[in-house]
Amino acid sequence: MDKSEIVFLEGPHSRIKELKFTFSTLLEFIRGFRALHFIGPCITIFGSARFKEDHPYYKLTREAAASFAKLGFTIMTGGGPGLMEAANRGAKDVNGRSVGCNIELPVEQQPNQYLDKWVYVKHFFLRKILLVKYSFGFVVMPGGFGTMDEYFEALTLIQTHKIANFPVIIFGKEYHKELLQHIELMKENATIGSDDTRLFLITDSIEEATNLIIEKSIKQHGLKPKAAGKPLRWLFERD
Repeated sequence: MDKSEIVFLEGPHSRIKELKFTFSTLLEFIRGFRALHFIGPCITIFGSARFKEDHPYYKLTREAAASFAKLGFTIMTGGGPGLMEAANRGAKDVNGRSVGCNIELPVEQQPNQYLDKWVYVKHFFLRKILLVKYSFGFVVMPGGFGTMDEYFEALTLIQTHKIANFPVIIFGKEYHKELLQHIELMKENATIGSDDTRLFLITDSIEEATNLIIEKSIKQHGLKPKAAGKPLRWLFERD
């Protein structure tokens, strides 16, 4: 076939629809940034929404979050049930701060009861930006597609130097053993660098994870105790 005979397919969206989407996305960003402006440095915890309160992973997540909150970090999650709830609950167990970035889904995901503050967003890419923007460390608990998406997003941003070299901690050696085998396969095939496996820690020890956060989040970035910032009333900010 002659190249001149090719007729290219027309896209599904008009210019006005694309413009509306751009402005609506911008407004969502602004709402998210304003709502979370005073939450302070966070440790973001990713994990499944499907594990119940009686599951060992729920208990592990709750205890780990409490340990990180004691260091002075705000605990940030996707704001939903399961291990997200466990993490937010762990923060509240020790009077720490707890925030969530919830997603609007066809089957509504309600914010869990252990949040001091939360925001709703329509799109996963917006949610991931907010989960990353305020974080000085990322903790990956057992989960599904969404958890893996968030884990590899954070890891890629660190690998490509789009964000600082914050700690990435994976809990659950047994649960993630096939994932780790695949990462080793990627290294063997040179699709990742030989040193890229140093970008994350795999552990079942809360103490080991806490020590890494002290070294790579607090000391490396010079975090210090700080008085709460004052809201600007003319920007309609609240405590």
